[in-house]
Amino acid sequence: MNINIRRWSELAEDERRKILSRSEIDIAEAAGTVSDIIMDVRKRGDSALKDLNHRFDGSPKDAAIRIPESDFDDAAGRLTPEIKEALEYSVENVRRYHADQAPDGLVWKEIRPGIMAGERTGPIDSAAFYVPRARGSFPSMLYMMAVPAQIAGVPRLAMASPPDKFGKVDPACLYTAGLCGVGEVYAMGGAQAWAALAYGTESVEKVDKCLGPGSKYVAAAKRLLGDVLDCGLPAGPSESVILADSTPDPRLVAQDLLVEAEHGSDSAALLITDSPELASASAAYLADYAEKLPEPRRTFVSDVLSGYGGIILVDDMSEGVALTNDIATEHLQIRTADPFAVLGRIRHAGEILLGENTPFSAANYSVGANAVLPTGGNARTWSGVSVGDFKKRSSVVYLTRDGLNGLRGHAAVLAEYEGFPAHKRALTDR
Repeated sequence: MNINIRRWSELAEDERRKILSRSEIDIAEAAGTVSDIIMDVRKRGDSALKDLNHRFDGSPKDAAIRIPESDFDDAAGRLTPEIKEALEYSVENVRRYHADQAPDGLVWKEIRPGIMAGERTGPIDSAAFYVPRARGSFPSMLYMMAVPAQIAGVPRLAMASPPDKFGKVDPACLYTAGLCGVGEVYAMGGAQAWAALAYGTESVEKVDKCLGPGSKYVAAAKRLLGDVLDCGLPAGPSESVILADSTPDPRLVAQDLLVEAEHGSDSAALLITDSPELASASAAYLADYAEKLPEPRRTFVSDVLSGYGGIILVDDMSEGVALTNDIATEHLQIRTADPFAVLGRIRHAGEILLGENTPFSAANYSVGANAVLPTGGNARTWSGVSVGDFKKRSSVVYLTRDGLNGLRGHAAVLAEYEGFPAHKRALTDR
């Protein structure tokens, strides 16, 4: 198995740019195909969804788009007690983590005597969650999004996920939907699901907001639909960085590097280290562990480690920290002698995991911190999903007569300077 091992200081500018841009190149290339799919759904509605479900997922052409209530009960019966217990435990941890975020109600302050201003916070009307399936089943993605929305008080929650060959949605996702108050579930995937949720069809009621990670086609759909649907944070193909010195166990480093790499061939997984010894030992373990993975995970990992992933050698930890900040990865694990000391130097990452006892998979499932995170370098300005993603704020202002008199002259001067006589008159003629 070919594993990239590169020294950052020796890479050409185009090679560096490819690493920093990662799958963003692929997303741009998918835009044309996605545009055609969106237009098809807008024109033909359910007929287009059924044709695309059959084409991409092998679902029967006559399968319903909206999942009936009876499927929720059937799903619970198809899961083992262990799976249901694991879901309930993890959902509760996510609920505890998000419980005190973004309070409701009106908060006032007195700006000056007689000038009262504040914000009223409340939930949005509707939200949907996209849960991928082609490369696995992801009930964890659903509860990471649905729990914060439920805490926010969103009255209408929906989910879209690709159907199986029988036209059904993953049973663990249906069970999780019940745990999280998601009352609508639609069997549809890819760009067509986002188009349906943006515009609506005969079976699908449009929503105000939709969140969820996905392939390059999903990422492209979000960009193209951004004017009609709030698509939330940019969450495309998975990516991770392990920033390490010479101290960690290379066996564990290799295991953790494979976590995000096995999501798909368009994922990115990088070990950044200033230790050639760790790089060499980790590469050996990577090759061994990867060869033992079942398909299609083995192919995914092979593609990632020879493509957007692998090992990057830096001259020292300062260069490693700088590169990590430039990448602004979705998932970051710090594996150094003192990870808390390095933490203060990291400015951009969707999540930061510290030490050898915090693998990516622990945070992906059960810690409670949200694992739906910005990708493609967008951690520079975006954060992971929280209750605040499902809230909106309205400014509220009240002036007494004395308050208006106190600001009248200043506001009138500014209105005149900016050339708005009606603005000025509304102030001075009162």
